[in-house]
Amino acid sequence: MIKLLIGKKGSGKTKTLIAQVNAAAEVAKGNVIFISNNTSSAMYDVARSVRMIDTTDFDIINYTEFEGFICGIISGNYDITDVFVDGLFKIVDGDNLDGLEKFLARLNKISEKFNISFVLSLSIDIDSAPDYVKALA
Repeated sequence: MIKLLIGKKGSGKTKTLIAQVNAAAEVAKGNVIFISNNTSSAMYDVARSVRMIDTTDFDIINYTEFEGFICGIISGNYDITDVFVDGLFKIVDGDNLDGLEKFLARLNKISEKFNISFVLSLSIDIDSAPDYVKALA
């Protein structure tokens, strides 16, 4: 399953995401992962049992690289149940929609194959979001 939290910058997406991360951590039978380009801002709000990964050390610049990054995390942790991504556009270099639809389709295949739930936040106005984004919101 893939779910998108969308809204303009400052609309409360990160707070909502963190609440969902903590709720998942309470019931998860495996590992919960929180990926961001700035985990220090959420460090005190996210449950201690959640594995936090900061992408700034890895110079990820596009969706293909980020997909590989996620696959690497999964390959090293067989029992991941949930992956939360805060600020996808901050991780993949801007609010570029080119490649997003393909990335989400490939992420959905990963989700189904490994039975992992993905929740990603995107800073995008719901009115201008493409239909494939709205369908996952």
